[in-house]
Amino acid sequence: MLIDYQKANIYQKDGILVLKEADFHVDEGEFVYIIGRVGAGKSTLLKTLYFELDIDEAEKAVVLDHDLCKMKRKYIPALRRQMGIIFQDFQLLSDRTIHDNLLFVLQATGWKNKKEIEERIDAVLKAVEMSEAGNYFPHELSGGEQQRIAIARAILNKPKIIIADEPTGNLDPETASNILRLLRQITQTGTAVVMTTHNMPLLDMFPGIVYRCIDHRLEEISNDFNKMALCEDGEPEKPRKVDYSSREDLSL
Repeated sequence: MLIDYQKANIYQKDGILVLKEADFHVDEGEFVYIIGRVGAGKSTLLKTLYFELDIDEAEKAVVLDHDLCKMKRKYIPALRRQMGIIFQDFQLLSDRTIHDNLLFVLQATGWKNKKEIEERIDAVLKAVEMSEAGNYFPHELSGGEQQRIAIARAILNKPKIIIADEPTGNLDPETASNILRLLRQITQTGTAVVMTTHNMPLLDMFPGIVYRCIDHRLEEISNDFNKMALCEDGEPEKPRKVDYSSREDLSL
């Protein structure tokens, strides 16, 4: 199992408890959604997965065979190289071309052979259908194209896990569905994808394992997520039947 949390308490940096006794499990090739309203703990949970936040209280908190409660920080860089991380705002380096963005990552993670580097850059650009983009700067690409490049960057080191924080949040519905289709294809190679989202229709189009953050709890709702809608504000969240004729009212 790639990720195995049992009764883990998840805290923000300021020490505020956001998820209590959370159970969370991810295995090879799985596609896992984390949903919930703003402030419910989705991004905080992700930060523990890529070691930006520590876990000190848990029956078990294991990522890539490392016990997070006991792990020494010197191992974090090596573990992060086994992950790909995708952000909503892409986080591409604006002062260099797409090719050089990818080159920077490979060099920073220890790649030295120039031929292998160029072959890998070509391979990931082809995988995300952006083979012609190498000489472009990020600002010359559309949002959807930049997100494809962000995915290419995430798969450079053939990661075991891709962690995606709202990867479709700034994209139109068609582009968002294309990005999800691409991520689903990546899971067929054995890489697991864990992503937060507010875009409920995507869960209907691309089914996966669904966890929900609510009231300081993390609960798996894979079998009945389509009967629920979440609110960003106003009254507390309550399960309700969804009218599929007006899916837009599911926006979070």
